Amino acid sequence: MKGLHHIEIWVPDIDEASDSWGWLLERLGLDLTGEWPGGRTWSAEDAYVTVTTSPNLTGAEHDRRRAGMNHLAFWGGARAEVDAIISDAEAQGWRPLYQDRYPYAGGPDHYAGWVENDQGFKVEIVADPPA
Repeated sequence: MKGLHHIEIWVPDIDEASDSWGWLLERLGLDLTGEWPGGRTWSAEDAYVTVTTSPNLTGAEHDRRRAGMNHLAFWGGARAEVDAIISDAEAQGWRPLYQDRYPYAGGPDHYAGWVENDQGFKVEIVADPPA
């Protein structure tokens, strides 16, 4: 079997992260499948995303502009579903990015929206290609 197995995201505040990540991942169709004092896991099919705290954090801030991961991209469904997620995101702790170029900030053939949460994590929500 090949493909994505899981993603683990370290955060300094699990409660804050659980609110924003939980809302977004559940809107994208992942289910909360694990919960413990320092973390949560959301799953879809054979892959999962874990958000957790760690005693090994070297700093409390994530900076997507430094070396390392810049953003995650998820399939968001039809264009109307992407629009609804982006429209609702701000009330759930995610700031829309590139609104002046939405939904084509990634180019004329790439329908997507980008959001960033208070912890500095950026996520791209990509629409299914037209049939």
